[in-house]
Amino acid sequence: MENTAKEEIVLGIDPGTNIMGYSFVSKKGKHIDVLESDVLKLSTKTELSLRMKYIFDFIITKIEEYKPDIIALEAPFFGKNVQSMLKLGRVQGICIAAGLSRSIPFVEFPPKRVKQSITSNGNASKEQVARMLQMMKLIDDTPKYLDASDSLAVAVCYCMQSQKLDTGVNAQVAKKKPAKKTSSWSAYVAEHQNRIIR
Repeated sequence: MENTAKEEIVLGIDPGTNIMGYSFVSKKGKHIDVLESDVLKLSTKTELSLRMKYIFDFIITKIEEYKPDIIALEAPFFGKNVQSMLKLGRVQGICIAAGLSRSIPFVEFPPKRVKQSITSNGNASKEQVARMLQMMKLIDDTPKYLDASDSLAVAVCYCMQSQKLDTGVNAQVAKKKPAKKTSSWSAYVAEHQNRIIR
């Protein structure tokens, strides 16, 4: 029987101010093809604002090349170095802005959720994630920069969980269904369990 599933192009991004991983995958039904998976390397000697502009321009160029349907990003995690976290947040914002400038919605996943989706272990190392992607036959070898495999993991995470996502998540305005009127707060909560953060 012919596969009539609609193709969806996903851009996965592992934000970084010096090395940023990006991957494009094609999802059709349960089948995933890797179109490109690589890193964008930026000089630490370049002023941060110029690096941000370069990232924006780079993402726009890649968007125009592959025309993704959605952007999936790894969310910055809270660590000991607050400045690093803030810089990663800015890069994430730049990538989101580039997508929104072309009307492309986005989703974000915490690092643990990405690792859980790929390896079934939320505390897996970058190397373990890369090895699992090899076992899934999505990459041939462990890449020189694990930021590339991390970005691929984010894209694959979206592909694996896209059926579970709320249609109104983040910027997916075009797909959002009209909200039903509810008579009380308790009724609203009962009808929207998937929106509750536990």
